[in-house]
Amino acid sequence: AIALHPARPLLAAGDVDGDVYLYSYSCTEGENRQLWSSGHHLKSCRDVAFSQDGQKLFTVSKDKSIHILTVEEGRLETRFPKAHESALNCVLPIDNHIFATGDDGGAVKVWDLRRGSAILEARQQEEYISAMTVDGNGKILLTASGDGTLGVFNVKRRRFELLSEPQNGDLTSVVLMKRGRKVACGSSEGTIYLFNWDGFGAASDRFALRAETIDCMVPITDSIVCVGSLDGVIRAVNVLPNRVLGCVGQHLGEPIEQLAVAADGKLLASSGHDQKVKFWDVSALGSMVVDDYRRKKKKGGPLRALSSKALGSGEDFFADLRDEAEPETAAAGGDSGDSDSDSD
Repeated sequence: AIALHPARPLLAAGDVDGDVYLYSYSCTEGENRQLWSSGHHLKSCRDVAFSQDGQKLFTVSKDKSIHILTVEEGRLETRFPKAHESALNCVLPIDNHIFATGDDGGAVKVWDLRRGSAILEARQQEEYISAMTVDGNGKILLTASGDGTLGVFNVKRRRFELLSEPQNGDLTSVVLMKRGRKVACGSSEGTIYLFNWDGFGAASDRFALRAETIDCMVPITDSIVCVGSLDGVIRAVNVLPNRVLGCVGQHLGEPIEQLAVAADGKLLASSGHDQKVKFWDVSALGSMVVDDYRRKKKKGGPLRALSSKALGSGEDFFADLRDEAEPETAAAGGDSGDSDSDSD
């Protein structure tokens, strides 16, 4: 599990032994260093997240506990030992007092630190909660689940609102796009499902990537996400019009477990099964213009590398990768189709 600080060049990482580390990172060689480590969790640390003010670090574990550490010293400040009945899977700070957690059994809780307890508890989804996000006002909480549904909760009114119809495969990620007007969910089947903000019941569009799975997804701009997959490749994908732009980087032959983006949107961190955290320059994605016009291209061309480092040490690794999206007809129609990256 990894997270990047909202203001400073700090990386938090949690591992399978339950240890949590804080590093300061730099693009200058030899400048990365560990600031502290904490070993309070008894089982694997599943997720880490910085508070919005950047002063606290939230960690959740398979041991069912929530820990809140100070970022400066790594001191354990608050602990909820048996926070859920099942192993915890994700945590999301909503504001400086409110945060949400999701577990392996589909339960969601919203907590208020001022009260020291949960203010909303619900189990509307059948499978594990894989990811969560919240709107800009901190009012609507969205939860992606392994049962293929998107859950909608009203934090302000402390109630469950609705559940989407199940999609194919597990939903593994959920992000806001298009200034909050669209919601994108990644699935274990390699498809991105799009929902309108006022229409969570059914997906408005879908976009199938030539990726075995989508395991994690982070927004880089209002229209571009980076997607991590089982094949170890990080793809940049434009949403509406739906295009695979190319490859940002890779962990050779290792599944991508988590992605995190720096506050300025220029640096992407990725972690894989290889116990390494890699950083990728994604600053060029901010100025990419993707229009509706589709140039004729060779079908099934290789995935375009978006930087010299993207291919890593094995250019032939991409010989069998195809960036075509499988055309699907969807409710919104016409926008899901093949990608627009030209093979140079």
